[in-house]
Amino acid sequence: MKIAIAHDYLIQMGGAERVVEVFHHMYPDAPIFTTVFNGSRLTENLKDADIRASWLQKIPGVKTNFKGVLPLYPMAIRDLDFRGYDIVLSSSSAFMKSIQVPESTFHLCYCHTPMRFAWDYDTYMERQSNSGLFKRLLKVYMQRLKNWDQRTSKNVNQFVANSSVVKTRIQNYYHRDADVIFPPINTARFSSSSSIGDYYLIVSRLVSYKRIDLAVEAFNRNGLKLFIVGDGPDRKRLEGMAKDNVSFLGRLEDAEVTGLMSKCRAFIFPGEEDFGITPLEANAAGRPVIAYQAGGALDTIVPYVNGVFFQRQEVDDLLKAIYEVESYAWDIGQIMGHARKFDEQAFMVQFKQYVEQAYVNFLKGG
Repeated sequence: MKIAIAHDYLIQMGGAERVVEVFHHMYPDAPIFTTVFNGSRLTENLKDADIRASWLQKIPGVKTNFKGVLPLYPMAIRDLDFRGYDIVLSSSSAFMKSIQVPESTFHLCYCHTPMRFAWDYDTYMERQSNSGLFKRLLKVYMQRLKNWDQRTSKNVNQFVANSSVVKTRIQNYYHRDADVIFPPINTARFSSSSSIGDYYLIVSRLVSYKRIDLAVEAFNRNGLKLFIVGDGPDRKRLEGMAKDNVSFLGRLEDAEVTGLMSKCRAFIFPGEEDFGITPLEANAAGRPVIAYQAGGALDTIVPYVNGVFFQRQEVDDLLKAIYEVESYAWDIGQIMGHARKFDEQAFMVQFKQYVEQAYVNFLKGG
């Protein structure tokens, strides 16, 4: 079978891009189609990949301002050529699920979420610093984008959701069914530490819907150390509200992040995510997670096994959860064992079998 991989954009290396890495490992000869990529940001596992970008790649400044060309993405993916492929695996949280493939080609979409910035626009934008007029104009465009997104969902032969909550969104927005296969975690990258530090940890893109501000406010109040790894458009606002016990470390190499995870008192996960790979990575390093009780965390956090929940996105609730973590005797072996259930080796076996069976069903017309 001739296989191609398609991903929205390779500009920032987050959880969705980790999945693309595993797809590339599974199908090393498959080219990776994308709208735009930044070669300097690619992980080592993608350096040898055959990456084929759309014409957006030629626009000056697009690598640093890829959101600024938002209206062009539907046109860019329309021009991607998938003739000659038996299977196209799209990895999508935005546009790539809408690609057009020949009728004889099987298109399986591994959906991280239907585009959050369109379907949940108000939540996504509520803490953005843009003007009111800009937000109103953008909301009008987002309605058109939602209509396009729903219409082009028919381009997918089979949806696979990365979590239970994403399965529900696919049903609600696209009126399509989806099976759930949880994303892979490279647990071999992580190991536990015999010495635990005096800090809590966040690893995240710094965008407003991630609710990093909630964690900053909580640690402003309790005075404990919080390390925040990552960068993004919300960083300046967050730094402006943080006290001296909250440190912004920017982007770090993987080895530095894994070291910080293994020694943190707990990993803080304050937003509602589609799945959330980083909490399981912290678990793979033997550390418990404090997570908002919503989204993908409902599939991955088992209270007092690998972490605790807080029910409302309010400072008092988060502070209470921090106290619970400090008061509980955690079993590091149990935490790491839970993470291994999501290991990428198990994912690769499950996903490859799923793709092969789904392709057989497609050929049979099922």
